Order: sequence, then structure tokens, then C-alpha cells
Amino acid sequence: MIALIVGLGFVGLVLFIERTLYLHRRHIRSTEFLDGIKNILAKRRLVEALTVCEETPGPVAAVVKAALLHADDDATAMRFYVQEAAIVEIPVLERRLGAIAAIAQVAPLAGLLGTVLGMIETFLAFQRDYPFPSALAHGMWKALLSFAAGLMLAIPAHLAHHFLTSRVRAIVRDMEWAGNEIMKYLLTEYRNPKPGDGAPDPGKP
Repeated sequence: MIALIVGLGFVGLVLFIERTLYLHRRHIRSTEFLDGIKNILAKRRLVEALTVCEETPGPVAAVVKAALLHADDDATAMRFYVQEAAIVEIPVLERRLGAIAAIAQVAPLAGLLGTVLGMIETFLAFQRDYPFPSALAHGMWKALLSFAAGLMLAIPAHLAHHFLTSRVRAIVRDMEWAGNEIMKYLLTEYRNPKPGDGAPDPGKP
């Protein structure tokens, strides 16, 4: 069982590193990104804004891109496509988090199983061959090592899952904020530009 716990620990470490790097790359500065998109749209350069979204990694850019692709739709249709883009991105962010949670839950159970099996083996050996109680104590502490190893894996695995889940929640909040902000901008300022915002002034000849 110690070998199984070590194997679970290695898998959990690999998953944690992969997810941490992935979420770090997908997490952008949403405020600065959205301000840049608004500045481009103020000059009526929709294609350029779409290109920036294409070149920017992360779900925030994907949500903004969905809104830009339907900039001429009504509010209901635009909201539908923004929510659709968010629904596609969220499972990608949460991928493999369930495996880390499973490792955190299984590790102490595997350790407990190893302890029980070790104690069974120790008592059987004591019944057959061991003449002194000290031999029983020696076998029991070795059996308890399995449970300790399981707990030593479960605790950091729980912390890793909590850390990654909080990162995902932060990105989802940024998605929701960016989606609402870009929709508000497209439905108001972009469709009704003020004179000097990049669109021709209808009051001038």
C-alpha cells in the first residue's frame, strides 16, 4: 500500500503542476484587456478587436470575442452567445480537479487499508513465531506507517484542490464581469457613439 500511496502522490503532483501552469496562462488582467478592447472599438475597428481576442489566451478573451461576433444582435441574443462561450470554457478550467480531489479522499483510505492488512499479518506472525510482545509492537508501528503516509498525502492534496478551485473561481468571476462589461459597452456606447469617439459626427456637413 505504501507503493500505491507513493504512486498516487506522484500523479497528484504532476496534475497539480500541470493545472497550476495552465490556469496561470489562462488568467489575464481583465481590466487592462477590456480597456484595450474598448479603445479599439471606440475607433470602430471591430476586426482588430477580434484579432486581439484571438491572440489573447484565456476564457475572458473567449467571452469577449463571443460578444464582439454578435455586436449587432439584440441584448437577448448577445447574452445567449456570451453564456454559451462561458459554458464551454468552465469545464476546461475545471478539468482534472476531480482527480486531485479523488486522490485526497482515497489516500487516507489506502493508508488505513495498509494498516489493517499490516496488523493482520503482524498478529498472524506473532501467533505463529514471535515469542515477545516487543515483536508485536514492532510490527504494529510498521503497519501504522501506511496510515501516516496516506494522511501525509491527503493533507497537501486537499490544499492543492482548494488552491486550484479558488483560481478557477477567480477566472470565472473575471469572465462574468468581462461579459457584462463588454455587453453593456456594445449595447450603449458602441451603438450610440458620441462625437469625437471615432465615428462621424452627424451634426457636421
